[in-house]
Amino acid sequence: MTTAPDVHADADEAVEPRRWWTLGVLCLSLTLVMVSNASLNVALPSIARELNATSSDLQWIVDAYGLVFAGMLFAAGTLGDRFGRKGALQGGLALFLVAAALGARADTSEMVIAARATMGLGAAFVMPSTLSILTNVFPAHERARAISMWAGIAAGGAALGPPTSGFLLEHFWWGSVFLLTVPITAVALIAGHRLVPTSRDPDETRLDVPGALLSVVGIGALVYAIIEGPEAGWASAATLGTLAFAVVAIAAFFTWESHSSHPMLDLTLFRDRRFSVASAGIGLAFFTMFGIFFLITQLFQLVHGLSPLAAGLMILPMSFTLMLVSPRAASLVDRFGVDRVVPTGLATIGGALALLAGLSQLDSVWWVELALVPLATGMAITMSPLTTLIMSAVPRSRAGMGSAMNDATRELGGALGVAILGSLASTVYVSRLPTLDGFAPDAASEVRDGLAGAIANAPELSNGRPTVFLDSARDAFLGGMFVALVAAAALAFAAALAARRWLPRSAATDTTEQPTARIIGAVGGS
Repeated sequence: MTTAPDVHADADEAVEPRRWWTLGVLCLSLTLVMVSNASLNVALPSIARELNATSSDLQWIVDAYGLVFAGMLFAAGTLGDRFGRKGALQGGLALFLVAAALGARADTSEMVIAARATMGLGAAFVMPSTLSILTNVFPAHERARAISMWAGIAAGGAALGPPTSGFLLEHFWWGSVFLLTVPITAVALIAGHRLVPTSRDPDETRLDVPGALLSVVGIGALVYAIIEGPEAGWASAATLGTLAFAVVAIAAFFTWESHSSHPMLDLTLFRDRRFSVASAGIGLAFFTMFGIFFLITQLFQLVHGLSPLAAGLMILPMSFTLMLVSPRAASLVDRFGVDRVVPTGLATIGGALALLAGLSQLDSVWWVELALVPLATGMAITMSPLTTLIMSAVPRSRAGMGSAMNDATRELGGALGVAILGSLASTVYVSRLPTLDGFAPDAASEVRDGLAGAIANAPELSNGRPTVFLDSARDAFLGGMFVALVAAAALAFAAALAARRWLPRSAATDTTEQPTARIIGAVGGS
């Protein structure tokens, strides 16, 4: 079987005969990215025990992937447009495969972080390439159906990660969660070589190297300061200096982009409320989802004593709710308008977070599970319409940039959610710990790093004190989680008010002249 010929982005008449097989490869590649991001949270307590990872280490293990992914999306998208999207997809898959194999054999937190960062780099080439290739191989009358299948896989991939990782952790070592993606990647590489056609931008857009570097440096410095703030001190010279450096780098990025002849991100798009409000809304939704996942998995395992598999299964109803409700977003938008549906979804998220804040203090995990369903419902009726608004604001000739912006806001929002909510919970946890007299200095440091350290070192105490101390440490963790959830709820309610004020009152058309509601239906899968 031979490789398919080039297909340009504007050549809808050049129909690729194997396009549905191509879609299968693209969905498989997307599943790889989603499973990798969703699966690691279940393994965090195991990594903390086996590698003596601190709370800051755990946050970096999660964030390294998302930060590199988000920072490199625009550069990777431009490289794919310039030199070939199939090459970008295949190269990203190969890099992902190597990094996952190395991560499975890591024996230090630093090695795991490096492997995750490299996997994020590979994913940055994979995810935008899938949507760009899909747009090129499908004619306009089939594109909506293809996008609905692509979007359904995006939701379903997250559902597979936690329970599968939990099963692996019950039967194998913690590194097996990395090996979970290896067979998927290998199949996607082989099938992609045969079934994915080559396409590229005929205008050969130049790569914005300074913009890419400034974005990576600025975002990395910002999240580094947030993660290290609780340990170094928020008012310390190191934290304030890093924050100042991040602000300067981000300001330099926007200044460069506003004057560049070939910007990585066209800043004029932010003048369109569909683009700016939707980007912020998607970032907030993933900020909440990833931050809550980070805390919830620790709550289930460290406070309620669930096994990794049981903790993964507890997340499954949330993922299934996303898959079931998302296809209904289109009909809701058709009936009530995006300016009502999205604020309602954001308010539902806020209400669910407030409910979760109260229920997280209870002994039963089933009450916590109850709050996750409305949380997923709010996300489901929010994210699909916002994604469509972003794409409807971007000209077809710049669809790759719109896709990269959509992906970047998701990943950056998720990374910041883990960093900010995790750091806020950690700060409160440390402030509420009982006195650490009786612990050796190293043990006391591990206790301050997180609840996993408290559980591991409590046996050092004697005369019944371990039980009393662990109860106090768990109360401190729950106190930190409560504050983080309340803060996230307040942010969601504020976003709901802003969306009601700023979202357009009517369904605009996108650059392909398809009604926004129709495209929302495609993304939602209806």
